[in-house]
Amino acid sequence: MSATRRVFLGSAAIGASGLVTFTSVAEATEKYLAKAGDGGFGREAQQLPPGETVAHHDPKDVAEMPNFKFSLDGNRPKVTTGGWAKEATVHQFPISKAIAGVHMYLNPGASRELHWHAIAAEWAFVISGRCQTVVIDPTGAVEINNFEPGDLWYFSKGHGHSIQTIGDEPCHFILSFDNGAFSEHGTFSITDWVDVTPKEMLSLDFGLPKDVFDAFPKGETYIQSGPILKASDALEAPWPKESTHKFRLLRDAKAARDFDGGSFRLATVDEFPAQKTMSGGLMVLKPGAMRKLHWNVNANEWHYYLRGKGQVAVFGSGGRGKVAEFGPGDVAYIPMGFGHAIKNTGDEDLEIVQTWDNGKFEEIDLDRWVQTSPNYLLSNNFAGVPDATIAKMKRA
Repeated sequence: MSATRRVFLGSAAIGASGLVTFTSVAEATEKYLAKAGDGGFGREAQQLPPGETVAHHDPKDVAEMPNFKFSLDGNRPKVTTGGWAKEATVHQFPISKAIAGVHMYLNPGASRELHWHAIAAEWAFVISGRCQTVVIDPTGAVEINNFEPGDLWYFSKGHGHSIQTIGDEPCHFILSFDNGAFSEHGTFSITDWVDVTPKEMLSLDFGLPKDVFDAFPKGETYIQSGPILKASDALEAPWPKESTHKFRLLRDAKAARDFDGGSFRLATVDEFPAQKTMSGGLMVLKPGAMRKLHWNVNANEWHYYLRGKGQVAVFGSGGRGKVAEFGPGDVAYIPMGFGHAIKNTGDEDLEIVQTWDNGKFEEIDLDRWVQTSPNYLLSNNFAGVPDATIAKMKRA
């Protein structure tokens, strides 16, 4: 842990006062800690003399506040003939235990080969361009969908799928996975499988002479270049709305959850039934606007910053708080239950792709909690704060 610890509510702005040294914290801690055994045992509990007004946290009792920012786009890309991909997993970004992310770019005519993920489901937000996915489930049923900017897809863990660019423009998208240990370097790819399988077995499986497999790629093609797929040639075979792997986030009115100063488009399992283990969407904050203080009850939260400048303040309990600045290509990870707020600190819209590792989206706003609490409770809780201030907080 560093030589200083930031007191979150007293230092919302970077560089503001409110730093407490280990020595002063230790001194304050000793003032309110009684001797071992004071207060009685079992039914013989007793009132103790009043302690300090504020109970400072002993640094030995709480872990260091983790770093919750990582530059996904500053990471080294995996490049092949058809495009590239960058990732942020728990290996590069240790706090991100439950969610991993990937930025993928497919050139015109390229395809992300047939593959599956053994340990994670895949969620996607299309940033620009057009692409097609083909997915197969354990029944052998196949769905083919075509995507435009603002569309989402979701593939369950273990379901085979592929992605191919449509038209003469590149396509790129953000992928999110419900397991921080997932890595693009560990996908189960069809070319890799064929390459390492004895040709006699391939011959038996496909009913072909074994020599024909000499022409197959020697290794994983991953993202492969190829002829451009014209929009007119792109097949489409969608499933019914209750089972489809596609959701039109920016066009479906049920996804709108706007608030003062911003817009929020969110797909949960209620709007997008196939998306059982994740929720996700796009938040846009106007300059100077803020997504107010809140916490997520049942899920970890992951951000990818598409555009603009933002500041995120996170409260991690135990007197721990941290503030970080974000720009395009950065990702944030906020553990379940950690309080946080997001502010647009730039002069243009702040756009954030967000995901949660639960199909049900649940959160609690701090101001709502204050507004619904009795005045006498708040006066006791915020001892010394004028009643007029508390009344204004309740009307906010």
